[in-house]
Amino acid sequence: MQQELFSRRQALATGLAGIGALGLPHWARAAAGSYPSKPIRVIVPFPAGGTTDVVARTVLQKVGEQMGASFIIDNKGGANGIIGTELVARATPDGYTLLFNSAGAQTLSPVIYKANYQALDSFEPVTMACDLGFILIARNDLPANNVQELIALAKKSSKPLTASSGSSLIVLITEQFKRVIGVPNIINVQYKGTSPQMQAVVGGEVDFSFDSFVSVQMLKAGKVKALGVIPRRADSFPQVPTLKEQGVEDMEFSSWTGLLAPKGTPRAIIDALAVQMEKAVQNPDVIAKLKANDFSPNHTSREQFGKLIQADNDRWKRIVKETNFKLE
Repeated sequence: MQQELFSRRQALATGLAGIGALGLPHWARAAAGSYPSKPIRVIVPFPAGGTTDVVARTVLQKVGEQMGASFIIDNKGGANGIIGTELVARATPDGYTLLFNSAGAQTLSPVIYKANYQALDSFEPVTMACDLGFILIARNDLPANNVQELIALAKKSSKPLTASSGSSLIVLITEQFKRVIGVPNIINVQYKGTSPQMQAVVGGEVDFSFDSFVSVQMLKAGKVKALGVIPRRADSFPQVPTLKEQGVEDMEFSSWTGLLAPKGTPRAIIDALAVQMEKAVQNPDVIAKLKANDFSPNHTSREQFGKLIQADNDRWKRIVKETNFKLE
């Protein structure tokens, strides 16, 4: 086993030494040539058990096995992903502090909050890990079993309905839902991540939530109910119609998760990580685990991932301006 581990490290080091070494400063060439020589810290800017955390642990466990390296997940939740994301933006760009993020914290939070990072300019994209949609869940005793019944209930209820949001993206999705159904008095309660956001529905603290499928097991166990999905029907719950199929337009939202590094991280390290991420995302065991939560495994090139981040950031700037969205 030790010989096998050494061989993997030696092969990786040899490959890294020849990738993009020219033009790098001395410290960067040294780091790339021996990478990885110690555990790699990966910041997930959300609490454990949420969507981004689940994907990160699933994919990076396999990446670690492939590289003979140790990836340590460090959950730094808070401020809709800003706290953890800022930590990585300020980190030394040596490949030993990475970011596993989602679309909301990466591309939307810098638009609607005072964040000390830019969606793309503060980071080196590595690759995506998966695409994911959202499922509208409700507490079991809520007298609504589909989206139209939820809308009718929200309009006639003597007190405002409540919704939970655990990321900046879900905050805006919920606000958009309030706008398109014409019920602005729904109370949008913010939590520190998608796991506590989902638990708020399970525990009856709020009435409903746009969940990023972290609630799959709770749904299967009957602890919450599903009212609709976006942007397409889900493999785990094919009987649940989309919001568009139920007459609600302008709710075609989706998200992604992916790996990034601080700006200035040597290209040799980025390339090596990208190769291993692509291999992991194509592994049958990883695919099965991700699909069990209705996450769609998907990898991109470094360049494609960067273009996606920029496009999402530009889109959110436009939507926020068009809707005159403001945080209360």
